Amino acid sequence: MSEPDAGPGASSPWASAALAAALLAVDPVGIRGASVRSLAGPARDRWLGLLRDYLPEDAPMRRIPTHITDSRLLGGLDLASTLRMGKPIAERGVLVEADGGIVVLAMAERLSAGTAGRIGGVLDRGEVQLERDGLGLRSTARIGVVALDEGLADDERPPTVLTERLAFLLNLDNVVESDLSASVIPPSQVAEARARLDSVTFPDDIMVALCSASVALGIASVRASLLAVKVARAAAALAGHEAVTQEDAATAASLVFGPRATVIPSGEPQEDEPPPDEPPPPEEPSDPDQPEEPQDEDDSDTLDPQELEDMMIAVAQAAIPDKLLAQLREGKDVRSRAQSSGGSRAAGAAKKKGRRGRPSAVRAGEPTPNTRLNLIETLRAAAPWQPLRRQEAAKEGRTATLVEVRRSDFRCTHFKQRSETTTIFIVDASGSSALQRLAEAKGAVELLLADCYVRRDNVALIAFRGKAAEVLLPPTRSLVRAKRSLAGLPGGGGTPLASAIDTAWMVATGCRDKGQTPVLVFLTDGQGNIARDGTPGRPMAEADAIASAQALRVSGFSAMLIDTARRPQPMAQKLAAEMGAKYLLLPYADANAMSKAVKATAAESAAAEGRMRG
Repeated sequence: MSEPDAGPGASSPWASAALAAALLAVDPVGIRGASVRSLAGPARDRWLGLLRDYLPEDAPMRRIPTHITDSRLLGGLDLASTLRMGKPIAERGVLVEADGGIVVLAMAERLSAGTAGRIGGVLDRGEVQLERDGLGLRSTARIGVVALDEGLADDERPPTVLTERLAFLLNLDNVVESDLSASVIPPSQVAEARARLDSVTFPDDIMVALCSASVALGIASVRASLLAVKVARAAAALAGHEAVTQEDAATAASLVFGPRATVIPSGEPQEDEPPPDEPPPPEEPSDPDQPEEPQDEDDSDTLDPQELEDMMIAVAQAAIPDKLLAQLREGKDVRSRAQSSGGSRAAGAAKKKGRRGRPSAVRAGEPTPNTRLNLIETLRAAAPWQPLRRQEAAKEGRTATLVEVRRSDFRCTHFKQRSETTTIFIVDASGSSALQRLAEAKGAVELLLADCYVRRDNVALIAFRGKAAEVLLPPTRSLVRAKRSLAGLPGGGGTPLASAIDTAWMVATGCRDKGQTPVLVFLTDGQGNIARDGTPGRPMAEADAIASAQALRVSGFSAMLIDTARRPQPMAQKLAAEMGAKYLLLPYADANAMSKAVKATAAESAAAEGRMRG
């Protein structure tokens, strides 16, 4: 039997991806599946076609949409058959229909955590359990999963509850079209490997080395080691080996551990290791009457446990993606990259009440202005009771209807909708700022406006100078209008700080009344000198500003105060504390730091708003 065309030292990402497809087809149930990060294109189509060619002809390959319902995914009550037969009739779900094959999850980065958890549970158990709608059935669903990841941002990933159960985390973004014509493993070889898989044995020392390498690479989940064992057995079967060899284990370490590594192991020797130049102990004198044991010709090629583990680590480290490897060398925490299932946008709060948005749940209850009657689920709830209700109608001497629906059968759909985030910029255009940093503040705000536009946030612009604050731009998504209003902002005059805070409160209140999540960003040095009534005087102006800041804090709006002075100003710090805002000094007009701080504030505001509405 010939060796596979690709191995741990595969020359291109496509070679590794093609090998992963072959291994997955050898043991789809044990390997569980692959997460394939790639937009729709020739590389992804070629990989899926290759996987289809490797699978048995009778193996199903079903595509699952992102927003599939639980009844279609797992199965449930067959409404038409139940009403016709007068007893509960079960309907098979997509996972049961795909038993013995592969399910393909389209746009897996948008998959809800609940749906991902249900699929993960089926992967763990190998069956679907139905304990509702009067059904208590268990159906076999031994499947593999291919999660198509089309996320554009680094933190747009499929839910971790799903990806940690899949052996392969592939990235086809860097695959060029010329690579697709390279030779791959023939389907006949994959079929032969599938037939001999059960007879492959696994030496204990290689299994220990694999698990130790996983720990050394900082992989927290034990599932990675279990998946690597399955991949190594499939690699041995594909290569025609009767037992897993070092090369098979190295292939598994490369494909499974490489994309999951979170640390780079130190090359320093451990404390309990003997020094490398320690002389070997003297040989014991041989007994002339004892026959000498024959030497194994392969002893020189056998690695001790530590060398075997080091080889696994080296192979996995060579397979770490370049971008991830750079982050590891800089000491950055990369484990958070797989924790998020959403995009990089600072999404607004989740509104659980309403008749629009994404369906979140179907619950028993009567329809309300904020819910919709789900007719199909209502009929599903009523169907199992029809024989009993017909008997009751006969005893009461009344004519039974075709389908008798009672109040207890009502099922209503609840919706979840993300509110829009509105970032309100309050810019100090007074003389104290105009003489120092107004031009730099304008440049920083322009960059923040562009970032808000990318996140599809609404923006509003308030400027304060002279005796009052002015709303230059009501909440809008027009980046051109926002930049035009900011460019025409004059500088000079007094600092009506209290008026600015009051105006910001009014705009934020209007946004909240519209269902939006407001975030306030103040750019000022905090040196107010105009009171609320327009009269000059620093003591009264500061007192009014603190009173307005305290009122803003009571309203619960998320806010940030960016100090535009050259040095930290005590009054600006005090003002931020009184309004419950984050304080950020802007010594060099670092728009990147400002952008990250604003996004973090928006995310916290959305979470707090969601808890309050929930």
